[in-house]
Amino acid sequence: MSASPDSTHAALFGDENTLSTEAHPGATPSISSDVSENDTARCSHIASVFADPSAKAGITDKYRTVVAWYAQRTHDALHPAKRRKISSPTCNTCDQTLSRPFVCLHCSFAGCWLEGHILNHLTEAGHAFSADVKSGSVFCSECDDFIFDDTIDDLYLATVVSVEERNTKFQVADRGREPYQPWVLSEEESEALKDAITVPCQGRRGLLNLGQTCFLNVILQSFIHNPLLRNYFLSDRHNSRLCKHSDCTCCEMDNLFTEIYSPTNTPYGPTSFLATTWKVSAEMSGYAQQDAHEFFIAALNQIHGTCRGSTNISCNCIIHQTFAGQFQSDVTCEKCGNVTSTIDPMLDISLELRTKSGEAAGDNTLASCLRRYTKAEKLGAREYSCSKCTKASHEAVKRLSIRRLPPVLSFQFKRFEHKTSGKAAPQKIDAPIRIPVTINMAPYTTLAMSMTGKDAEAGVPGPDAMYEYDLFAVINHEGQMDNGHYTNFARFQDEWYRFDDDKYALDCLPLPYDLTFGRVTPSTLGDCLASNAYMCFYVKRHLDYKPYMKPTYRLARENDIVREQAMEREKEAARMKEVEDTLMAMV
Repeated sequence: MSASPDSTHAALFGDENTLSTEAHPGATPSISSDVSENDTARCSHIASVFADPSAKAGITDKYRTVVAWYAQRTHDALHPAKRRKISSPTCNTCDQTLSRPFVCLHCSFAGCWLEGHILNHLTEAGHAFSADVKSGSVFCSECDDFIFDDTIDDLYLATVVSVEERNTKFQVADRGREPYQPWVLSEEESEALKDAITVPCQGRRGLLNLGQTCFLNVILQSFIHNPLLRNYFLSDRHNSRLCKHSDCTCCEMDNLFTEIYSPTNTPYGPTSFLATTWKVSAEMSGYAQQDAHEFFIAALNQIHGTCRGSTNISCNCIIHQTFAGQFQSDVTCEKCGNVTSTIDPMLDISLELRTKSGEAAGDNTLASCLRRYTKAEKLGAREYSCSKCTKASHEAVKRLSIRRLPPVLSFQFKRFEHKTSGKAAPQKIDAPIRIPVTINMAPYTTLAMSMTGKDAEAGVPGPDAMYEYDLFAVINHEGQMDNGHYTNFARFQDEWYRFDDDKYALDCLPLPYDLTFGRVTPSTLGDCLASNAYMCFYVKRHLDYKPYMKPTYRLARENDIVREQAMEREKEAARMKEVEDTLMAMV
């Protein structure tokens, strides 16, 4: 690797044991040598190499080294102090700096993909495999294509997780992150899955408009593409066939995910979901136009009310695990400095598109809306009474902040104005709003706002990953208040789609492209970001958890099982007593 610093060269090609064997205790990557007899799609060239133990060790060690190097480099780039010391490798042929290196898995060559230098090297040197250091993808020169292999895929995951475990120190003092443990099938699980039939899981399906129900469709699409809700319902955490509730919205969610992740790709009509909504929410019944945000809040309440683990205090249901956070309101008396703090729950954040004075904001962005939302405001003497000042009320300053960030952030932009006085008709604010693909929420937290002096200069504690969120869904409203239509964008894996009721658009299909579910037209992330958002949803990049502890959902599930078994025993005892009483009466 010409013109590259020794440290970069050594990390990629030198002492491979530096990164490949420094795994977290208990997290050493394990490579399976099993090859499925029915795996006809597997590259025969990689299979033949892996059949030789020494050749396999050479390829996998080199692959582990380059993947670990890039994972460590990505982590170091998050820290400004280390960012200046990071150097990029260069192409061995053209000396061009490589932002996305491709590395030969047989020697120390690294080259660029766009100019074809890595491909030329594989051909001239007679080498078979190279790896994209960024994604971990392996290219086979003999197949002339990128290949997928279970062994390589498992190695990539284990290596990246091992690097992350070594660099995550913020969850428990003086203890590293809990080692990742892959799921190993037990005998009982293997027996249960033996006769299972694999079905395609495309996870993208249009929803039929049942009569001005676009408000329902866009919220359901945001639920479908919400990673936490998806994982909950696809893991059978709520089974509609076993549920004993009537008019259960959780059952409707279970049925919805079953339909979306089915082999069928024709549009689905959520008639049962709509009927259940009408039964449990009178304000949502009928075919009148409804507000998507109001339905969103109503749906959260309905799912919360019928979900396992739902309680009034410290609720452990999936809605609170996903959306629940906390606001903190601090009111400071300007005379005595007394601070009165109030903590309130939050499920979403509603942001103004106008300033406090009611004027239209010049440049609306999500960040500017959040700054206005958390900006300190003066309270008049009659608006606040200090508990410490005994004589009279004085002016005070109120500031709102986010005390606890939820795993999923839901933002609503207040586009609909309903005048409380006068004869002015309600109107819609069509002001454009710019939203980012990622957002760091640290500046808007109570912790950041309470820091002063040198503490503020040092920044908030912990890595940025604790505060970073990624966009996964956007809801748009087109038209006016009395005659409008809802559409939405959503991310599925790394692709963006635009959903318009029963039609959805993919960003990589040419126009026209007709499928059974409707006409597909091009859509891009740029189109999503340029749209006038009414609601947008972000998911935390790295979820928090309490290490070395059994998850609360498992504890709750075990308690539920014990409780249900006790109820069954009581029912059986009551039935036996009834039988005995009947026999005694006959005697």
